[in-house]
Order: sequence, then C-alpha cells, then structure tokens
Amino acid sequence: MKPLVSIITPCYNSADFIVETINSVISQTYENWEMIIVDDNSSDNSRELVEELIKENHKIQLISLKENGRVSNARNVGLAAAKGKYIAFLDSDDIWLKDKLSLQVSIMEEKSLVLTFGAYKRIDEAGEIISITIIPPTTVNYKQLLGHNVIIFSSSMVLKSALDGIVLKNVGHEDWVFWLDLMKKNIIGYGIKEELIYYRIRKGSVSSNKLKVIGYTWKILRESEKLGFIESVYHFTKYAFATVWKRLR
Repeated sequence: MKPLVSIITPCYNSADFIVETINSVISQTYENWEMIIVDDNSSDNSRELVEELIKENHKIQLISLKENGRVSNARNVGLAAAKGKYIAFLDSDDIWLKDKLSLQVSIMEEKSLVLTFGAYKRIDEAGEIISITIIPPTTVNYKQLLGHNVIIFSSSMVLKSALDGIVLKNVGHEDWVFWLDLMKKNIIGYGIKEELIYYRIRKGSVSSNKLKVIGYTWKILRESEKLGFIESVYHFTKYAFATVWKRLR
C-alpha cells in the first residue's frame, strides 16, 4: 500500500482559481491522497464551488471556518486534521503537474527523506507562463535558507512525524519561518530538479509587494531568528540579490 499524502489547501476568496487547483490534484497519477481544503470564511462563492466538487470525489474534504483567521491559522487547522504519512501544501491558486505526487513520494520513500521541494514555473493570473523553469538547489540547510527561501510552498512535501509540534506562525513569510523552524532540528531539504508546479503570481499578493517583502524579511531575521545586526545585514543582502535574480529569470 502506498503511503497516504495529506494535501492542505487554505482558501480565501479564490473562486477564480480553486476549481483548477483542485482538478490538478484529481488528475494526479498518484492515487492515495486526501485533500483538506480549509475555507477561511470566504465572501465569494469559493465554498460552494468546493462543495460541488466534493460530491464527485470523496477524497476531498472541506473545513469551513466561521471567522477569518488568516492563512497560517487555516493551514494549521488542515495540519491538525491530516492523517497522511506525508504533508503536501498546495495554495488555492497554484497548479500541480500530474506526476507531482508520484515523483515526490517515490523519491522520499526510496531515500527516506524528510523534506523535498521541486522546480517550478511562474504564471500570471490568466495562467500564462511568465518565467523559465526555476530549478532548486540540490540541498538546503538552515544557514543556507536564511539567505533565501528557495522552497516554494506548493512544491513541498514533508514527513508529518518530523513536524512534531511545529506549526505555522502568524507572521509575514510564514512559510519561510516554518521551514526555518523545521531545519533547526538539523533537517535538510532536498530539491527535485523536475518541474512539479505552476506558481501563480497575483496582483496585490505579498509576494508581489516588494516593500512588504523587504519589511517581513528584515523582521524575521532580527526578531524571529534573533540574529545580530551584522549577521542580519549579511543574510538580508543575500536575500535581496537572490530575489532580484529570480525575478529576472
């Protein structure tokens, strides 16, 4: 029996994208999965669209929150409900390629890995490809991740038992802090060179707002990771150069 993968998808006002995202999971060549969609009190018809798809696929479940608690809380709710050996995160506007789970589980089982992440292309709101394939490093550890978050959340898969109480914090760049917390346990992330996902860039998102990214990055280095001023400047500079280089590709 192949291991169960729990897919956690927070959803807030994602009616324009959520159906395509869910269909990219349904189309996976790997079959032993559960998808936990946590609707964060959407004000559009996201929830109704999910409910329609659930009627046709029993492996999808919907958790509807009565109050908006932001994306970190929604992901934590999904984590608490997950039953799988592995956790795979998928944002409500990203798209998986059909062999994503199959390839990732195969590699992690064969090599007994805790964390993997993969190559990706960026797409815009209309679904048009706007970048070349971004290839991740072969490995990344805590110190290397401080210089740049190379792990696209929707491409990641992690062994659930390794989390051992680690949850997402309600901060900017919560995914980056989540991986930093995990890697403090001397865990190494392994990059898969094959393209696994399409990562959507939306207008007004945190990832598209450069000033917010700068502020969050500095705050994490100083407050979350408690680095000294000089060390923070060093890693912040590395992060800035890496971000500019990534946007040029």
